Amino acid sequence: MLSTVPLLLALAPVALAAEQADLIIRHATVVDVEHATTHADQAVVVRGNDIVAVGEDRVIAKAWSASQRIDGKGRFLIPGLWDMHVHFGGGPELIEENKALLPLYIAHGITSIRDCSGDLPEQVLQWRGEIADGTLEGPQLFSSGAKIEGIKPVWKGTMEVGSQADLDAALARLKRDRVDFVKITDSTLSPALFLSAVRGARENGLRASGHIPMALTVQQAVDAGISSIEHLDYAYKAGVKDEAAIAADFAAKRIDRAEANRRLDAGFDHDTAMNAYRGFAAKGVYVTPTLNGGRILDFLDQDSHAQDPYLAYIGPKLQATYAWRVERAAKATPEQIAARHQNYHQVAAVLPMLQQAGVTIMAGTDAGFLNSYNYPGIGLHDELSLFVKEGLTPAQALSAATRAGPAWFGTLDRYGGIAEGRAADLVLLDANPLQDIQATRAINTVVLRGQVYDRKALDALLSQTRAKVAAWQAATTK
Repeated sequence: MLSTVPLLLALAPVALAAEQADLIIRHATVVDVEHATTHADQAVVVRGNDIVAVGEDRVIAKAWSASQRIDGKGRFLIPGLWDMHVHFGGGPELIEENKALLPLYIAHGITSIRDCSGDLPEQVLQWRGEIADGTLEGPQLFSSGAKIEGIKPVWKGTMEVGSQADLDAALARLKRDRVDFVKITDSTLSPALFLSAVRGARENGLRASGHIPMALTVQQAVDAGISSIEHLDYAYKAGVKDEAAIAADFAAKRIDRAEANRRLDAGFDHDTAMNAYRGFAAKGVYVTPTLNGGRILDFLDQDSHAQDPYLAYIGPKLQATYAWRVERAAKATPEQIAARHQNYHQVAAVLPMLQQAGVTIMAGTDAGFLNSYNYPGIGLHDELSLFVKEGLTPAQALSAATRAGPAWFGTLDRYGGIAEGRAADLVLLDANPLQDIQATRAINTVVLRGQVYDRKALDALLSQTRAKVAAWQAATTK
């Protein structure tokens, strides 16, 4: 009689080996920012820089094995945060103090930043490359390189443009530098060259961002093809009924800047604004409000920030750059202080109107040198808190800090969500940010390009910068 054992063995089910990965986050609640929903008891699998699987924990855990595991039970997983308006600068003597800011972003869950130009453009572009190739620890860094300006501007580290030939040369340099976008400011740049710079950036395949000259309307910049409006003041200006007349009078030197601002402050009209903002949305123009920077300066009479604990992370020479704005604010009369307060609230009221009109709002801090007490890292969480205070929902604020940046750069297929094929840039929180935006501050773990920073590692990053600052402080007091 023939044995049946071999046949039975052949018919027996064979256990499939689990696929190998570098990291698995188990039992987490995944936050779907796009749809403002959550998915409980999920597992997220990471291999290298990529998310390779997401799904129900019981299913994923059977299919995957990883060398590193994170228990996400009771916690909420969001895409990495983006700060879309930061600055590095203060001159060559401040290079190391600026470099010491990079870990602060990681420590606060910020995995990507957009440098909007200072006076260290070559250095920042070098950091961008070093971060990308893994030789420098820092968030993904996008940079405009040197900004485009007029002749002898107030801002240092700029490309001075006084003619179309100058502008052509500037744009050629930016292309050689392979910048991620173009930053244009308005200290001395002529209105005509400003518009030409915006158009030129577009023609060279680059997005343009910047400060709009008083002698132009915001609509003229939008029509020229500007991609993002930096600072909420300009969005406010677009809502002023006689903005065109004010711009024309300023251009003809019939009024000075103070009178132009007085007329702008008094001329805001809701219907005019909503019509302009719907136009922004239709043309894909984003707005970066940078509310926190304005709030700090406008209310220095109520909080001097001199005792802020976070100053322990800011180098002494960087702190010294704060002085000129602080001193200017200190000279204000009681009437000027009251006007500052009123102006802040007037401008902040524009934020929910932009949201209602369908404009994409990007979270950016304006943090860095010169901008007094506007701190890299924690500043983004302060900005999000202000977004909610001024009328956005927590979900809308979170989207501004996770999806708006990738959308602006055209990389939403890679960032801004938690799904197979997306980048392994993640933040594990102790609470639900869709219910309370303060939850973005309660960071348990950060994953950046697949590298895990647990709470101990995040605290070590903070300690590293704090120790450097303490050493620099000690050296300045000798």
